[in-house]
Amino acid sequence: MGSAAVVRAFADIDAALAVLAAEVAGAGLEPFSVADPLRGLADGCLDILAGVAGCEARLAGLKVQAVAAYAESDRAVTPAAVSAQAQEMAVVAEVAGVLTIGARAAGVLLNESQVLANVLPLTLAGLQDGSLSWAHAKVVVEETATLDRAGAAALEAHFLGPDAPNPARGCAGPGELVPHRFRHKARTWRERHHPESLEKRHARSVAERRVEHRPDLDGMAWFHAYLPADTASAMWNRTTALARGLQGPDESRTLPQLCADIFADAVLSNGQNRRNGQNGQHGQTVQDSGGTVADVRTPHAEVLVTVPVFSLMGLTDEPAMLDGHGPIPASMARKLVADGAGSFYRVLVDPRDGAPLEIGRTSYRVTKAIRRWLRMRDGKCPFPGCSNNSLDNEADHLLAWHHGGTTGISNLGQPCRKHHRLRHTSGWTPTPATKHEPPGWISPSGRRYKSEHQDWEPPHWPRGCLPGERSLFEEAILKRLSA
Repeated sequence: MGSAAVVRAFADIDAALAVLAAEVAGAGLEPFSVADPLRGLADGCLDILAGVAGCEARLAGLKVQAVAAYAESDRAVTPAAVSAQAQEMAVVAEVAGVLTIGARAAGVLLNESQVLANVLPLTLAGLQDGSLSWAHAKVVVEETATLDRAGAAALEAHFLGPDAPNPARGCAGPGELVPHRFRHKARTWRERHHPESLEKRHARSVAERRVEHRPDLDGMAWFHAYLPADTASAMWNRTTALARGLQGPDESRTLPQLCADIFADAVLSNGQNRRNGQNGQHGQTVQDSGGTVADVRTPHAEVLVTVPVFSLMGLTDEPAMLDGHGPIPASMARKLVADGAGSFYRVLVDPRDGAPLEIGRTSYRVTKAIRRWLRMRDGKCPFPGCSNNSLDNEADHLLAWHHGGTTGISNLGQPCRKHHRLRHTSGWTPTPATKHEPPGWISPSGRRYKSEHQDWEPPHWPRGCLPGERSLFEEAILKRLSA
């Protein structure tokens, strides 16, 4: 394609964009073409948004191809006397100049484009046909960054391969998941199937634990901690529970403000010697109401630890799943369960298909069991794109009790507070659920959105366990659990 043809192609794109802009402004709408002109305009805008998303993905695919092809062609024509490092720096500088971006951003784009063009063909094809956004493609690039070619190909094939048996539970494909939810699924699969065990990688990472301080605008700063997942989750859950305990009619602070004040007070005074919220500098206090952290009775928070049965028995090192976090080493899960850590509850999975099998019965009651099963089924708020984990969500009757609804798993959802309120104050309505599938949603415009499903996988069998022995193993385990 010559330069003139490229110019004509982009001129056609500009003309099409002008037509769409006029449509959004209402200039192209026939007032009496539909019964409700405003509804027709609203539906048209949604159609345009859907089309623009596909165009953006295809343009991103075109950009990737152009960057990768430019880098390859420049490498071919660069004299042999020029070092590879100098040649790459020149390419990065040229890309940065054309796109008016910094050299660092151009370098990242160059690397992403080369990986997509040379290592991840299915992901690039998804960009080119509009089924994946650029954000989804970046997830695949980043989650395969530390894998070899075979591992990268396996992860890509699991989610994007034409023969993938279950590419994204509850969705036709990963492109229907918001990118951060797709990242969660991709990372979970990567942790389960990484060629090096999570136990070894976790042991190395523990040695890198640290805290970091980063100044920010308006006299503020960020204070980060890189910690083992169980420690960080316990800290988060306790901070949130303490903050909820301080909430009340006389407390003006929001939940995030309370969490921040409690965290600062715990670090500066061990949560005992000063009123919650005092920053420890010049005696200044940032709260006007509430009691001390030590005076607050912590609400009980239950966190589920889903453990493959053989991992719990110490026969394999297959990762477990920590509610609200994701995969954790089997040794960490065994420790949480064995030590009876206050708010952590064991969930065993079936050795045959990975489905939930049994919830720890240390505080068994029917209502609690139903709530835990909901949390196992959904994993998070089922509203599209929401990541609020099950600890903060509320049980909700899909068919109201006064309309004949039952208090059973198939008639319950567990939306977070925000989306629970949205359900009862807007036209968003949930669709029916089942014992194993969370409810989907219907928007006020009539569009239907599916909810994610948990990614249950058959657990790893112990080494040396012959196929003929498995049925006896399963029978013994099920008998032990039912005892």
